[in-house]
Amino acid sequence: MTLEEKLWKTFNKALGQYRLIDEDDHILVALSGGKDSLLLTEFMARRSRIHVPHFTVEALHVRMENIHYETDTAYLQSFCDHHGIPLHIITTRFAPTPDAAATVPDSSPAKATVPDASASGKQKPPCFLCSWQRRKVLFRYAQDHGFTKIALGHHQDDLIHTALMNLTFEGHFTTMPPRLQMRKMPLALIRPLCLCQESDISIYAQQQSYEKLKKLCPYEQDTHRTTARQLFNEMERLNPEARYSIWHALQSEGKTNAEY
Repeated sequence: MTLEEKLWKTFNKALGQYRLIDEDDHILVALSGGKDSLLLTEFMARRSRIHVPHFTVEALHVRMENIHYETDTAYLQSFCDHHGIPLHIITTRFAPTPDAAATVPDSSPAKATVPDASASGKQKPPCFLCSWQRRKVLFRYAQDHGFTKIALGHHQDDLIHTALMNLTFEGHFTTMPPRLQMRKMPLALIRPLCLCQESDISIYAQQQSYEKLKKLCPYEQDTHRTTARQLFNEMERLNPEARYSIWHALQSEGKTNAEY
């Protein structure tokens, strides 16, 4: 089995296991321009050409004008054109105030990984503000244009890292669910790459010559997620089976179940 076949099989397993796609869905892919979202876009486009279930898919790229990293939007447009997916690009910015995320819908248990500094009057970290501003734009666009689901490019490593962050910094063992139905709007979040390993995606991205970001985010190494990644790497060094042990624990506790 080739790596492409392995990833495609794992992707489709997640779709079925967690019931991520329903008949006549209109799905918006959050296309950041990184390897994960590029793979998600490619596979969602391929899956949409299989007629059961029938669904449509489009992509949205959100540019943040006051964060100094950059994606080649011409490449993203060419990539989406090649795979037959309409691409929409929105430019926005975040306001560095403690309550900047107040209007963002409660969309994921992962939000608990960032401490709420509003009570103390401290400014929230740039990653928090940037992430939630992007999420707000995604939700608004999805609602305004009749989408039923938003597809995010989180892979299995992301879900494990989130579990380690929540366990270490918040004192509870939870992670991002593969499917989360919103409580206050007719939208669901889905994570079709939730069973795929990041190492496989990285190799596939190299094989397919995915174009990398032109400039990396200046804050990407200054987060709890980076710490959790380092912790997980050390756990895998001590026990190569650590991934499967943690994933089994999450499954046993029902933490990877779809949430409705």
